[in-house]
Amino acid sequence: MCGRNPHTFVIMTIGGFQKFTLIDYPGKLSCIIFLSGCNFRCPFCYSTELVLPEKIKNHPKLNKNNIIDYLRDRQGMLEGVVICGGEPTLNSDIEELCHDIKDLGYSIKLDTNGSNPDILKKLIENKLIDYIAMDIKAPLDPERYKKAVGVNVDIETIKKSIELIKTSGIDYEFRTTIVSGIHSDEDIILIAESIAPAKRYFVQQFISEKTIIDISLKDKKPIPYEKLEKALARVINLFDVCKIR
Repeated sequence: MCGRNPHTFVIMTIGGFQKFTLIDYPGKLSCIIFLSGCNFRCPFCYSTELVLPEKIKNHPKLNKNNIIDYLRDRQGMLEGVVICGGEPTLNSDIEELCHDIKDLGYSIKLDTNGSNPDILKKLIENKLIDYIAMDIKAPLDPERYKKAVGVNVDIETIKKSIELIKTSGIDYEFRTTIVSGIHSDEDIILIAESIAPAKRYFVQQFISEKTIIDISLKDKKPIPYEKLEKALARVINLFDVCKIR
């Protein structure tokens, strides 16, 4: 169980598969594997079918072998595989899945909330991932983070993941979804200063298009693009790339 308490894991369930994407793995033609299960309950989460147990239970499950067969058939055409969730590092078979994909010659991008630095470390050390995208949910304060993710969080694990990623030697990005009612444009500055210096930091507006956990947020207007731009201008020098996505 990768050296962690087995009770922190879930049995790997593939809740979705997107066969082709041009935008989710920088510079690579890729597909996306969506793993079910998450330890956060972000009120603005739009993937509730991968997060909430009652929805996971009724959501269609995909067979891993069929996906591996698809990847085998497309060797030389696709270049990368994005593994996301939910929170993929909660899955007990994440290493095995990565091994299966790497054996076919693909690069792997992992999307994570950074709550399992020990698993991140193991995946990095075993050369099972090539790119990490970590969501920074809020300024690195326990109460602020709790508001953004809906549960208590050990902020030290988040900080540990940030430093681990920055010193990993592999490619990476940090990103924040800014949600009116949870964040302000000033939060961008606080977050940026807490993770800098770093390669890439992206900010994106929250726009509710699907079912989310807290339906009251559907009525919130996005923080104006101009305000986000103004905030980023104050921290752009802290990163190699810093922009609104």
